[in-house]
Amino acid sequence: MKKIKVGIIGCGGIANNKHMPSLSKIGEVEIVAFCDIDITKATKAAKDFGEKAAKVYEDYKELLKDKTIETIHVCTPNKSHSEISIAAMKANKHVMCEKPMAKTSKEAWEMVRVAKETGKILTIGYQNRFRADSIYLQKICQRGDLGEIYMAKAHAIRRRAVPTWGVFLNEDEQGGGPLIDIGTHALDLTLWMMNNYKVKSVKGSVYRKLADQIDTGNVWGDWNPKEYTVEDSAFAFITMEDLSTVFLESSWALNTLEIGEAQTSLCGTKAGADMKDGLRINTVDLGKQTVIKPGLDAGGVAFYDGTEDKPEVLEAKCFYNAIINGGELVVMPEQAAMVTQILEAIYESAALGKTIEF
Repeated sequence: MKKIKVGIIGCGGIANNKHMPSLSKIGEVEIVAFCDIDITKATKAAKDFGEKAAKVYEDYKELLKDKTIETIHVCTPNKSHSEISIAAMKANKHVMCEKPMAKTSKEAWEMVRVAKETGKILTIGYQNRFRADSIYLQKICQRGDLGEIYMAKAHAIRRRAVPTWGVFLNEDEQGGGPLIDIGTHALDLTLWMMNNYKVKSVKGSVYRKLADQIDTGNVWGDWNPKEYTVEDSAFAFITMEDLSTVFLESSWALNTLEIGEAQTSLCGTKAGADMKDGLRINTVDLGKQTVIKPGLDAGGVAFYDGTEDKPEVLEAKCFYNAIINGGELVVMPEQAAMVTQILEAIYESAALGKTIEF
C-alpha cells in the first residue's frame, strides 16, 4: 500500500513530544522530510522518526518544493503558523497546524480562505477534543441532555507552571502567554460543547503581576523576568449573540489552589457538567439532586483498563482518515479561527480598557 509522505516543519518540543510519536503509530504514513531553522534539531528528528532517506532542511520553502510530500505538520512558533500553512496549501499539501491557529484573526481567516480556494484539508491541533471525557461530554451535549447551555466556564489555570524553554515568553513570536497557550484549549473545548460560535462581545483583563518575582517555586525552575514579555494571567467575559455567557480564566502563575487546565464547566436548562473531579454530570432525578460520573476508564478485567489511543494519536488518525477515506474532521478550521478571533479580542479589550463588539 502506498504510504502518505509527510513533512514536519518545526522540530522542537511539540513536534518531538506529540506529532512525530503519534505519526509513528499510523501505518499509512511515513515522515520523509524535516525542517527547522536549527538544522541540528531537524537532523536529530530525522534520525529518531524519519525514513532512511529522509531529508532535512533549514528553509521550509525548499521542503515545500518536494511534490511527493502530501501533508505538512506545522509545529513552529505561533508567529509563522499562518505563513507556513498557507504556503503549504498553495504547494498542494494538506496541513495539520499546531494550536493556536494563528497569532491574529486576520491570519487565521486567511488560512480558512486558502483552504477553500485550494481544496486542501486544514485542521488545527486541539487534541483535547479527543480525550475520552471530552468525547463523551460532547455527545451528550449534542443529544440535548444538558438542554440549552446558557452559562459556561473555560478553565486553564496553573499555580506555578510557566514554560521556561523555547519562545513561550516571547510576545513577538507567540502573541501572548497563558491565554494563547492554554486558554485556547479551554475556550475551544467550551465552544465545541456549546456548539456556539456566534459572539456578541468580549471584555478582557490581562495581567503581568508575578513575572518580575524571583524564588518563584515554578515547576520548571525560575523564569528570567527580562525575557518574560507576555502576561502571567488573563480573564474574559464573553457574551454570545443568544446572550449565553462564557467565563474564561487562564494563568501560568497565579496565587490560587483552584488549578486545572483544558477543562470546561457547563450549565444548561436540563443539567450541568464539569471536569473538576473527572467528568461529572449534575442533574435532578426523581426530585433529588444527582451527580453522575461516567466510568470512562473501566475495562472490566484486572489486566485491562480500557484505555484507548492517546488523544494526540486519535487526532492524527482523524486527520489522515479525512485524507485517505474522506472522513470528517473533528476540528474545523472555521471553529479554530473563531477561537483565535476571541483571544485577539481579549487582548485588545484589555489594552483599550473597553468591551469589544463583534
